[in-house]
Amino acid sequence: MKPAIVRIEMDGLKPLHTGKVREMYDAGDGRLLMVTTDRISAYDHVLASGIPGKGEILTRMSAFWFRGLEGRVPTHFLTDDPDDFPERFAPYRGLLAGRSMLVRSGRRVDFECVVRGFLAGSAWAEYRASGVAAGVRLPPGLRKFARLPEPIFTPATKEEAGHDRNITFEEFEASAGAVLASKLRDMSLGIYRAASAYAIGRGVVIADTKFEFGVVDGEVRLIDEALSPDSSRFWRREEWEGGAEIDPLDKQYVREHLNQTGWDHSSPAPPLPPEIIEGAVARYSEAFRRIVGDDAAPKWEAGRL
Repeated sequence: MKPAIVRIEMDGLKPLHTGKVREMYDAGDGRLLMVTTDRISAYDHVLASGIPGKGEILTRMSAFWFRGLEGRVPTHFLTDDPDDFPERFAPYRGLLAGRSMLVRSGRRVDFECVVRGFLAGSAWAEYRASGVAAGVRLPPGLRKFARLPEPIFTPATKEEAGHDRNITFEEFEASAGAVLASKLRDMSLGIYRAASAYAIGRGVVIADTKFEFGVVDGEVRLIDEALSPDSSRFWRREEWEGGAEIDPLDKQYVREHLNQTGWDHSSPAPPLPPEIIEGAVARYSEAFRRIVGDDAAPKWEAGRL
């Protein structure tokens, strides 16, 4: 297995921003180069162990969805072809190929826009306790992993420190404004429905996902990543339909391992053993193959969704 790339080193080029997983570089003319490393985070901690190839899978899958959404929703995506990047990045084409994209720069909307189509994660825990999820009352008697009657929009704050916090739509309106809140809800639900319908035909249930949006030249656009194994819960359709225990094709696999170690989510996270790293690589790769369809760089027809 090739080593994980957890640092991006380009002589003389310093990132504008370093996130948990991505490095952002100024590309001039209102553009950014977004480079995705193989770092992985869980419970707001960046783990010491990277997942080899993860950055490429996240980037290529996001580019796949951005292309497919063209015409349905505006995005920040410009290109993922290193030959089209500014000349200053030319010496690093080999490093950047497959794990970077050129995007429009804008002002991030500081909320996560979460859509849930199935009952899992924090929504399941909240439903068991109160019958609601982020202020949305759900029908009684639902089981874990149940499909919801309709997808629900459950926004969350983006916290600079600590965990993001689920909020009700009314709280979202009060903070973001009624017009923007409604627009983000409708865009999020529309993207989820289109992507979910496509993925189920490829054998993948998108149980839930989170989107980020930004304002670029006065227009609200989908930004960051889209419908990846880091930002979504992906299940094998045959497992869900057969009532089997869900073996996640996403970051939840790593979270579940960490929970089993007894880690307190506060102290430094324990290193991932080789078999868990290999398992994560296998699951991320399977999600990519099922959804995108091949191991070559995907060139999906624009606007297919």
